[in-house]
Amino acid sequence: MKEDLGAWAFLRKIDSSEITLILTVLVLAWVLAAIVRWGLRRASEKAPRRLRLPILRVIPLVRLFIGIGAFVLIVPILVEPSFQNVVALLAGVSLAVAFALKEYASSLIAGLVTVLENTYQPGDWIEMDGIYGEVKFIGVRAVHIVTADDNEVIIPHYQLWSKKVSNATSGSHSLLCVADFYLHPDHDGPAVRRRLEEIGEMSSRRQPETKVRVVAQEKPWGTHYKLKAYVKESREQFDFITDLTLRGKAALREMNVRFAQAPYAQGGRK
Repeated sequence: MKEDLGAWAFLRKIDSSEITLILTVLVLAWVLAAIVRWGLRRASEKAPRRLRLPILRVIPLVRLFIGIGAFVLIVPILVEPSFQNVVALLAGVSLAVAFALKEYASSLIAGLVTVLENTYQPGDWIEMDGIYGEVKFIGVRAVHIVTADDNEVIIPHYQLWSKKVSNATSGSHSLLCVADFYLHPDHDGPAVRRRLEEIGEMSSRRQPETKVRVVAQEKPWGTHYKLKAYVKESREQFDFITDLTLRGKAALREMNVRFAQAPYAQGGRK
């Protein structure tokens, strides 16, 4: 118990007036931060469109400086301004900061490993932690990925230690695309396979001199076909899959092939 109290020996004994002063500083800092936030938000709405986002970016910086200012004012009230106490306080703050930045340091090391091992690079299409998209930027702390929905996702590098990373391109412009077809089991399998292969080979987005494959798998509800082909440019992968799907579906209709029905559509939920 005495050792625990000794750890806080650098703190001063404060009276009610000093407690009131500390609370006043905290309240004023909170009010000032709220006023600044309100004022800058109103200014951003009235400012020209090009200035709106830069003004909004200032808000967290100003609030940070207000918090630092309040901390600087409160510390001399709580701590006796001696060399020994200042060193003890700095040591405690340094330990807290080091603990808080543990994952940041891990991200820095993982980022270095990513660059040296060339795990992925800008332009690659990767999947990490369930997020699939194009690598736009590899920063010091995190990788920036833009998804197919045009959302930018920032993933810290330290996830490289525990998460699987799937790289669809690995420095190449081309990647394998898959179009799925679900057919009624009563059909001419070889004819369907040949027709789907023709659909893939005729696409203008297909990477030349690459093979088109069709994989069939029987399911309880019908037959699942996968039309696999390499797209010429990775950014066109979704247009390529859409093209294969629509043209493949039209060709199957011309062959009078029936499509599979979902089980719940036939018998209802059980």
